[in-house]
Amino acid sequence: MNLLDAKEGEEYIVKDIMSDDEELKSFLFSLGCYSGEPITVISRLKGGCVVSIKDGRYNIDTDLAQAISI
Repeated sequence: MNLLDAKEGEEYIVKDIMSDDEELKSFLFSLGCYSGEPITVISRLKGGCVVSIKDGRYNIDTDLAQAISI
């Protein structure tokens, strides 16, 4: 399942980043979003969702959320 299927407030573990775009993977890695790391959906927005990764909160769009497998 991907991040769009996640319930708000529940912590999940990132399994994989489903993308061939190395720049996208590098960007997510810089945020601390990589395999084995916990991630929590804080809230959903029209164009994506707000997630908590480590000590930060980030607004990610729908395409990015679909690429994150949990």
